[in-house]
Parts: sequence; C-alpha cells; structure tokens
Amino acid sequence: MDRALDAVLRRVKKLDRAHDVPYLAGYSLDGKTIYIDRHMPRAFTFRGRRIETDCFLILHEEVEKTLIDQLGLHYLHAHQIATRAEQAAVRAAGITWRDYDRFMQKYVKTIGDERLTKVPKDLDLKPYRDEHDDDLLRRMLKSVKAGKAPKGLHIRDLAEAIEQLRRRVRRHGTLGAQRAAALSRRVK
Repeated sequence: MDRALDAVLRRVKKLDRAHDVPYLAGYSLDGKTIYIDRHMPRAFTFRGRRIETDCFLILHEEVEKTLIDQLGLHYLHAHQIATRAEQAAVRAAGITWRDYDRFMQKYVKTIGDERLTKVPKDLDLKPYRDEHDDDLLRRMLKSVKAGKAPKGLHIRDLAEAIEQLRRRVRRHGTLGAQRAAALSRRVK
C-alpha cells in the first residue's frame, strides 16, 4: 500500500492549505491542485504517534477526481470508492479507521459550519453540485461577492457560475433547494 500511496502523492502538482474548503478538502478544476482547509490540523496523535493526515486526504481527493474525470463516475460513487481507498491506506499505516475518522469528523463539522471567507478560485464545484447543497453554494457566492478571493480571479464570472448552479439546484427539489426556498420566504 505504501508504494501505491507514494505513486498517487507524486502525481499531485500542488498542495494548497491557504483557503477555506467546504467539507475539509477538494481539488481544482484541472486536478493539478489539491486543497485542504487552512484550519485542518496537519496531524493527530494516535497511541503516542504523530500521524500526518495530508497524505490520506490527498489520496482520497486524487482517487475521487480521477474516477469522475477519467471514468465518468457520478460524484457519490467516486466518493465511496475514494473513501475505501483512504480507509485502506489508514489501516495499512497501522491506524484504526474509527480513531482517524473521529478526528476528521470533528473538523468537518467545524469547517463546514464556518463562514467561507477565502474560497479557492478554481475549486471544482462538481461535488457540491452533486450534493445539491444550495446553502453551501450561497455562502461561497457571498464570499466571492465580498471580494474575498485570490488575486487574478474573475469574480464576476465565478459569481455568475455559482448563481447559475444555485438556480439549477433549486429546480431539482432537493433538501438544499427546500432550505433555500424556506429562507427566501422568511426574508419576504
């Protein structure tokens, strides 16, 4: 498993830990950058050992992106397979999945609930579109419109793309769409 993990890690062109990333980690549209949320600790202690977590998150994101782009899998299926690969790597490193996942879930909730103030300009939105999370898209849009984005970003283009995506998500009658409709009714 070590060699397989090393091979995947060598493929990563750039690791970025300077942004807010919904659900802890993600990837750029072109797949060359893996984003890990800037608030995610780089390691945790397991049975007295310091365990670096970036390699497991990178593995998950690389596998997921490759399955979506190269094999045309739906996000949810790619995510399930990527999670199994992540589990195998964690266990091969002598770490129990239960302890690793408990550590990660602590930060997913914290990071998922925070205000998104520094979203990567080229974050692939496919996972969020497939999850139909209108609330998350709304917060990302607010961040972009507030001008809190990296230099060189075409804020108007990104804002327009997020707005179009939100309109599509709302038409599908999902839980995110229902939350958005309820919120807009309360505002009126």
